[in-house]
Amino acid sequence: MLKTFPAMAALVAASALVLPTVSHAQTSDSVVVPYSGINLSSLAGQQQLKRRVSNAADIVCAAGMSPDLAVVRADRVCTSDAITRAAPAVEAAIDNYRRGSVEVLGAAAGITVSAH
Repeated sequence: MLKTFPAMAALVAASALVLPTVSHAQTSDSVVVPYSGINLSSLAGQQQLKRRVSNAADIVCAAGMSPDLAVVRADRVCTSDAITRAAPAVEAAIDNYRRGSVEVLGAAAGITVSAH
């Protein structure tokens, strides 16, 4: 019994740290898409970044998560709008990579994709 107590205490402490993070992630309406590891000089790298942005838009807009057709339509509009709002940042990242300019904070932060 004495040996299981520290293990249970550690489990409770770990749960207290993880649960707020998970619940916050589920209600978040924005996601940061990192791109520092992508070669944006290649078409494949540019497409990979755009896929990441699209996937992030699906996540923040909860696309396809409801059987209600009206909700699915609203999610699609949200996803499309989120991708459109992120497009200038995607193009800026690609242009900066082509010119060889480095944005230390921009590359570290990534591109923010938001539902609103």
